[in-house]
Amino acid sequence: MTDDPKVKRIVYIEDDQEMIELVTLILSRRGYEVIGAQGGRNGLEVALAQTPDLILLDLMMPDIDGWEVFQQLKSHAQTRNIPVIVITAKAQPIDRVLGLHIAKVDDYIAKPFHPQELVNSIETVLNNVSNQLSV
Repeated sequence: MTDDPKVKRIVYIEDDQEMIELVTLILSRRGYEVIGAQGGRNGLEVALAQTPDLILLDLMMPDIDGWEVFQQLKSHAQTRNIPVIVITAKAQPIDRVLGLHIAKVDDYIAKPFHPQELVNSIETVLNNVSNQLSV
């Protein structure tokens, strides 16, 4: 882990260790610090302990599903304002509408995705956050 304030810290909550490793590889090459958290319970603990700049969240996990994790993140003062991008195999249009318009996640990416799609989404969300802070 780095203490450089310019390096954006991302927590990726996902039950598939190979996905965590793949996303970590993609994003670390772009200068992001990625902390993988396997499973929903562990992900909540890591997010609270690390207070990242962004959270990537899988929806389908065996211990606590991603929507429950999302609700718990939004109920904690410490993590309430951290942007969340959902990365999931739930790719039906209704799932996307529920995520973006009902739950109000910051973005919704369906697996499988192109690495550049993920990077673009992260950059857009982080830019939106920094623009809101500077207003």
